[in-house]
Amino acid sequence: MKGIVFTELLELVEDKFGLETVDYIISNSDLESNGIYTSVGIYSFSELSQLLQHLSERTQISIDNLLLVYGEYFFRVLEKSCPELLLAYTDPIEMISAIESIIHFGAGKIYLDLELPAFKVIEKTENSLIIDYKSSRAMCYFSLGLMNKTFEFFNSTATIELEKIMEDGTEVRFVIHKN
Repeated sequence: MKGIVFTELLELVEDKFGLETVDYIISNSDLESNGIYTSVGIYSFSELSQLLQHLSERTQISIDNLLLVYGEYFFRVLEKSCPELLLAYTDPIEMISAIESIIHFGAGKIYLDLELPAFKVIEKTENSLIIDYKSSRAMCYFSLGLMNKTFEFFNSTATIELEKIMEDGTEVRFVIHKN
C-alpha cells in the first residue's frame, strides 16, 4: 500500500486526536516499519489495519466511520497532487464512473505492485450511478468519503447508498442519485 495513505492517516489522527493518540496507535501495533513511513514507500496493508484497529479502540469510533472521515480528508491529496485529473471532468457522476478505467489504470501502470480496488459500473444516467466495489481490503467507507468530497468539489450534492453485497465489506454496491 502506498506510503501516502499512512502519512496522511497519521496527519489526520494528529490533527483530530493529538500526537498522544498517534504515539498510542503506533506503540500498540506490531509494525514491520516501526511506524516510520514515507509518502513514496510501499507498506503492508496489515499495518494500516492495525493502526485503524487501535485508533478505533482508543477513540471508540467504528473503523467504518474512521475510514469515511479519512476518505473525505484524503480527497485534498487528490486536489493537490493531480488537479489536472479533477479539472478533466465537469460532473461528479462522470468522474466517479471513470475510476476504474482512468484513475486505476494510470496508477496501476506507475505502481505495478499496488492492489487497487475494482470498480464496475452497473448502470449510469446523467443523474445516477450504480457502481460495484470489490477489494479484499474492505475499505469501501474510504471510497464513500472520496465520493462525498467529489460531489462537494463539483458544488453538487447526492444521496449515496452503500449496500453490502458481502457482509465483510469486500464487495459493495454504491447507488448514487445526484440531487
